[in-house]
Amino acid sequence: MAHRDLLKPDYARNMRILGHSDQGGRGDGVQVMVTGGHAYVGHLFSQGWSVIDVRDPRNPAFVKHYPMPGSTWSQHLQTHGDLLLVVNMKNVMADEGVKGGNYYEGSIGDKIDTTGSDQSYCAGMRVYDISDRANPVEIGFMPLEGLGLHRIWYDGGRWAYVSALPPGFTDDIFIIIDMADPTNPKPVSKLWLPGMNAAAGEKPGWDPKYRYALHHAIVKGDLACGAWRDGGLTTMDVSDRYNPKILSHVNFCPPFAGGSHNALALPDRNLLVLVEEATGNDMADGIKRNWIFDITDPSRPISISTLPIPDDADYATKGGQFGPHNIHENRPESFQSSDMIFVTYQNAGLRVYDIRDPFRPKEIAALVPPAPEKIFDVRPDMPKIVDTTDVFVAEDGLIYITDFNAGLYILEMDKGLLD
Repeated sequence: MAHRDLLKPDYARNMRILGHSDQGGRGDGVQVMVTGGHAYVGHLFSQGWSVIDVRDPRNPAFVKHYPMPGSTWSQHLQTHGDLLLVVNMKNVMADEGVKGGNYYEGSIGDKIDTTGSDQSYCAGMRVYDISDRANPVEIGFMPLEGLGLHRIWYDGGRWAYVSALPPGFTDDIFIIIDMADPTNPKPVSKLWLPGMNAAAGEKPGWDPKYRYALHHAIVKGDLACGAWRDGGLTTMDVSDRYNPKILSHVNFCPPFAGGSHNALALPDRNLLVLVEEATGNDMADGIKRNWIFDITDPSRPISISTLPIPDDADYATKGGQFGPHNIHENRPESFQSSDMIFVTYQNAGLRVYDIRDPFRPKEIAALVPPAPEKIFDVRPDMPKIVDTTDVFVAEDGLIYITDFNAGLYILEMDKGLLD
């Protein structure tokens, strides 16, 4: 059972903590998926990923940890039905070419060998059978040359969509995977921003201090929406999975701070929410925002508003990272809403927004967990400050959030807000 102090938030509005898990002593968590009463959490600093039994949300129980070989990251994962897909990529923060915040600055391909000569890590995607939710069994592995996969979008069926850095490219690009045989997934197509294919002689047209790299794309039907870090936003037509096409590319970095992280389309309302990731302590990388776009014409996204920035405390001087990181992505088999947006805000916890009027979005709930008891983050001089990282909202309305250091929290909103 969680220590009671861990269940007392630093700040709460219309929300409360039900339970907490230290994830088997690996408090660092990134992406979280919940299905069949079990949470699957990817780790950043402990590497590997873990399974947690959350059938009793007040007393979540660690089940097991799945380590990855060598210097392999597996911080991002996806579930659908009885399948779990897990990324494998090089732990770039442990590479001599990348130090501290340098991971977020400039092209990774310029700093790290992507030819495959480094055998210290696995690059590709692992597939697990989770029909027994507590005991995933690996059934397939898709190797992919280069640094490996960063993130996956998979909502069932034949196709998965990944960001990855193959040899010859400056950074992560868009790749479509054929999942017809889950034991033998196969890449079928690639798409990138002009200037990223260095092997083909393309030259970047942007300032080298910026990082143009696909964090990932979220796919709704035949429309894929990609967040390219400092490279902005793309809408992409994936109706032909063997030949995807860019419909639009919008970028406003500079003058704004960049770091696009999630691009969530709300097709029934012709809207899109773009989340920017804050990566520097004490707002060293500027003010990051959450943007709402009108995508009535997907080839011409138009920015119409931004979500309010938390102001219930002086988060800018609290320490650690203040700004958005992740969004609940309205996945199948989860809570889905086109009117309510859930955004993790790092040292400002979780924020929930009502966007029924997309021109005047408002915050309706929030919760800031207490400071972590231990720091897992290996980067130098990281303060003992909450860093709410990812969010998943289950079909029953329970909310699961991870932290870079503080484990898994299970939250509940006030009755009526999810109706």
